[in-house]
Amino acid sequence: MAAQRRIDLVLDSVKRLLRIGATANLLNLLQKQHPADLAQIFSDLGDKEREAAFSLLADRNGRLAMEAVSELGPEAGAALLGTRTAEEIAKLAQEIPSDDAAALIDYLPEELSGAVLDLMRPKESSVVENLLEYAERTAGRIMNPHVFALSEDITVGEAITELQTNRDVEMVFYLYVVDERRHLVGVTSLRRLLLVAPETPLKRIMTADLISARADMDQEEVARQVASYNLLAIPVVDEENKLVGVITVDDVIDVIKDEATEDIYRLAGVAGDERAFTPAGESLRKRLPWLGINLITAFLASSVVALFENTIDRITALAIFMPVVAGMGGNAATQTLTVVVRGIALGELTWGNSRKALMKEALVGLCNGVILGLLAAAVAGFTRGSLTLGLVLCAAMIINMFVAATAGTLIPLGLRAADIDPALASSVFITTLTDIIGFFSFLGLATIFARFLIP
Repeated sequence: MAAQRRIDLVLDSVKRLLRIGATANLLNLLQKQHPADLAQIFSDLGDKEREAAFSLLADRNGRLAMEAVSELGPEAGAALLGTRTAEEIAKLAQEIPSDDAAALIDYLPEELSGAVLDLMRPKESSVVENLLEYAERTAGRIMNPHVFALSEDITVGEAITELQTNRDVEMVFYLYVVDERRHLVGVTSLRRLLLVAPETPLKRIMTADLISARADMDQEEVARQVASYNLLAIPVVDEENKLVGVITVDDVIDVIKDEATEDIYRLAGVAGDERAFTPAGESLRKRLPWLGINLITAFLASSVVALFENTIDRITALAIFMPVVAGMGGNAATQTLTVVVRGIALGELTWGNSRKALMKEALVGLCNGVILGLLAAAVAGFTRGSLTLGLVLCAAMIINMFVAATAGTLIPLGLRAADIDPALASSVFITTLTDIIGFFSFLGLATIFARFLIP
């Protein structure tokens, strides 16, 4: 809370200094901030204020400005850079690591990004172009190609000397060991280097059994490996096991955050790249198709209700409790779906080991249905003076909540097996299913026992 209050105070000061045109004081204030705090300040400013503050900082302290833009995210960062010339962007892009530069350049318009790559220094441009050749959301796209590695034949003393003189790497957590053809053969910790004699060969102290990621591996799987094995960094290799880069834990945290955000958005039928301040027109374009699909499925549910129109005309009390059955089934399905999709995303749940999860969710759904159904039956029986109506409502809730739990488990697993994102498509199917089953069971049972419901 204290940190947020400080950022809010800085934000108010930035707005005030921009308003009165005190550029010297504003620059001094911006240069005292951490890049992550600057990113939050930029995101809270209006479009014109953001551009003015960024331009001032970029002209005087390009490295800090670009570090803040990297923290802001590639889409928002590219939008901020897009107002500048290709020459200015090329100069600024060379101030940050190549993997961050590649992410930003990839979001620029195609013509502008090509011009930027042409204007960058040949070495930096070549590295960024190589990163952009990898598919999006893969290890190759997010890795840092400037990885520190040494030959297995050198000694510990020579390795320490190389570490002390090498300044071309972002950070070193582990010392990776390669052979003469740059195949990754082992790894050792920096602590281990300090505990053995300087004349000891690296291959004597390295660990040959190490965790690595293929350059074409999905970034979510990379994050899962780093989290599972408690790594600070993971080496990236090509198809021949040659070391081509490294992914550090700060990049993994960004991946986890982005993937979690995307899954949450997709469960609600919202595009994963939409944000609170996305323009209204763009939000409309991204949300409308899924709402249109939901409208179609809503008509399917209403067609079930239409089948029992005569029953509803005869027993009008049914209309009061229909939303209860459908709503409880939908909420139960959402709970199950959230747990299952998370299990799939973390690699805990697969089609092969799903039986235990299915049995557990079915039992939970059945128990919830019985407990809540009896409670609803008591309310319905007391308010409407009909024990039969209460029992019909109870039975319908038991059926619907059991179906919601089993469908909430099987549908995302089935979609995953069919190579369809379960977070994106599951909610549409499950909402329709719980509405249809809920209405059909409640109205169907009411039709069967109509003679006991009509006064």
